[in-house]
Amino acid sequence: MGVAMRDGKKTETNPWATRASQTPASASPPSTAHQAPLDRPLRDREVADFVRRLKELAPSAAAQRGRLIFAMDATMSRQPTWDMALALQADMFRAVKAVGGLDVQLVYFRGTAECRASKWVTDPDALAALMTKVSCAGGYTQIRKVLSHARGEATKRPVSALVYVGDCMEEEIDDLCGRAGELSLLGVPVFLFQEGADARAATAFREIARLTKGAYCRFDAGSAEQLRELLSAVAVYAAGGRQALEALSGRGARALLQQLK
Repeated sequence: MGVAMRDGKKTETNPWATRASQTPASASPPSTAHQAPLDRPLRDREVADFVRRLKELAPSAAAQRGRLIFAMDATMSRQPTWDMALALQADMFRAVKAVGGLDVQLVYFRGTAECRASKWVTDPDALAALMTKVSCAGGYTQIRKVLSHARGEATKRPVSALVYVGDCMEEEIDDLCGRAGELSLLGVPVFLFQEGADARAATAFREIARLTKGAYCRFDAGSAEQLRELLSAVAVYAAGGRQALEALSGRGARALLQQLK
């Protein structure tokens, strides 16, 4: 059964629950502007920094299963590359199937008030299939709800990490930073992947990553394979630590292992 989110408070509903609230009047219009491709040197530096942050993040205690919240922006500005993003994110879940030890929850928002969370699942294939049913709808970003939801989950049981994929930010940055600070106190790092190069989003995402001791990285259609490998490496590392990474093939895993030496 899914849950509807109201800044961390949940009510039981159907498998995907809708939060019925209004978007703040002060919110900026949704961003749909086309972003220029990222320069490869800049992208490479950001990936290197992302991997460095993973090195500094210790895996969860082996005695407990890891818990990963995967959140995504499903507003209309992401429509042009939505199919690519869904495929990459599905690969992330499949990468941990052989490793085990990781429970995953999917969260997404779209429209003016819709923000939904799945139940916690142990079968990555089931979650990947569920994710393919999500489509884009015009609306504002609802990152605050995502952070509040993660805080609520972490107060019940430890959460290993929150992964967020989005392209823009239409909320008050100070408000988001306050929520990020609460996650930091609970030991939840946030890993943010930004599609495109929206400057306002980049500023907010970097600060959230800094406050939670997580990491930030940008991507575009030209770095799809790189994103796939980094997403897989993050998930496998959260589930099984270095030993699991050593058993995982791919450049993302190799790059991370090099940083862990």
